[in-house]
Amino acid sequence: MKKILICALKSVCYNSYLYFEDRLGSELEKLGCEVTYFRASEEPIEHLERYAGASFDAVLEFNSDLPKIKMDDGSYFLDHIQAPFYDVLLDHPLYHLLHDEPNPEMSSFVFRETLMTHLLLWGNAYAQIIRNGKGEVIALYPLMPNKMRVDRDENGNLYYEYVHSSDEADTMKNTTVRLTPYNVLHIPGLGFDGLVGYSPIAMAKNAIGMAIACEEYGAKFFANGAAPSGVLEHPGVIKDPQKVREAWQSQFGGSQNANKIAVLEEGMKYTPISISPEQAQFLETRKFQINEIARIFRVPPHMVGDLEKSSFSNIEQQSLEFVKYTLDPWVMRWEQSLSRALFTEEEKKTLFFKFNVEGLLRGDYQSRMNGYATARQNGWMSANDIRELENMDKISAEQGGDLYLINGSMLPMQNAGAYANKESNKEETEQDEEVLEVEESTSNAGRRRKPDRRTSP
Repeated sequence: MKKILICALKSVCYNSYLYFEDRLGSELEKLGCEVTYFRASEEPIEHLERYAGASFDAVLEFNSDLPKIKMDDGSYFLDHIQAPFYDVLLDHPLYHLLHDEPNPEMSSFVFRETLMTHLLLWGNAYAQIIRNGKGEVIALYPLMPNKMRVDRDENGNLYYEYVHSSDEADTMKNTTVRLTPYNVLHIPGLGFDGLVGYSPIAMAKNAIGMAIACEEYGAKFFANGAAPSGVLEHPGVIKDPQKVREAWQSQFGGSQNANKIAVLEEGMKYTPISISPEQAQFLETRKFQINEIARIFRVPPHMVGDLEKSSFSNIEQQSLEFVKYTLDPWVMRWEQSLSRALFTEEEKKTLFFKFNVEGLLRGDYQSRMNGYATARQNGWMSANDIRELENMDKISAEQGGDLYLINGSMLPMQNAGAYANKESNKEETEQDEEVLEVEESTSNAGRRRKPDRRTSP
């Protein structure tokens, strides 16, 4: 019988550790283990000394301070107990920062949205890491990428130089702050040196510039009442052409003067010279540029309102491909950058960040139900497994929520041959019995008495 010591020395997650402690202990007892509990809420922590010199198969603690506890002689408690130690993490300070409030001024969603906007527009996202005296992260503040410069000093060490502008606090106007990588969360985009990323906007400036030119042309065209520009011709000499131009513009220029009738005198003639929107393929060009900019960020057309090539049969697949090919590279950048900048060297060995995108990969209701039914019938998902994925309360184990069921008509592969051999042997036996019956009946017929053949008198 294995002996387990479970300790609870501090309050964790609004006392949720008590629930985990009881569940863990009860499951270990079901496995035949002898579980001993020590709760600091019920007895003084000094009573831990009675376990000094004891032998256990394992010592468990939640978000443990146990490695820091010392004996009266100054030695550590774990040095006096013969057992492997396991620290079960129920909560981490970084979880609150990234899930709830990275700083007192913004929510987690605003923080992540801000950094993602910086990453998409400038190719880099920066945040200042605020730490306490123990080196623990207590706050994260976004930094503007256009005010940050990344370089190396004379020793080859990387540093970040941030320039405060006039729109920030008065005490920090036009000041330059040099930060070390230890104090900066940097999420780089696509780059060539692995240190800084390049702006997608700068890399695709021609495509975006053409889209801006189309927007400006359309705005000016419709502001002019959808009337093209042209030339006023006069057979004679005009003494003041500027006055004529201003008079024409005031009477017939702009959307407010659209559809007015012009009366030309003295042989004047108006000739339009601009290309019509139809000839310039204005709408087609605008549509192409929208798709071109969407391709820069690997966004499928249906997510920017272009449903021309989308249908009921492929819209779901396009959405799944958006998660796989568009979001996953950015999510991986986030996860690895957060792990590199925020975890300690010891934490990097056991902990990692994971963004949950399972909700975006969920199919429609019918597809999910069909998949669950297949998994349920083939025995690799229980009812509680399915209910957990659907965010439903679990069914108790007494009611069969944790049972794994399988279709009774299916056999293990190794028994398939034995079953076939059994059936074949049975058929052969039946055939042998039929042959014996035929032979027996034939032999009996041979032993019958022949009827007397009597001649008629």
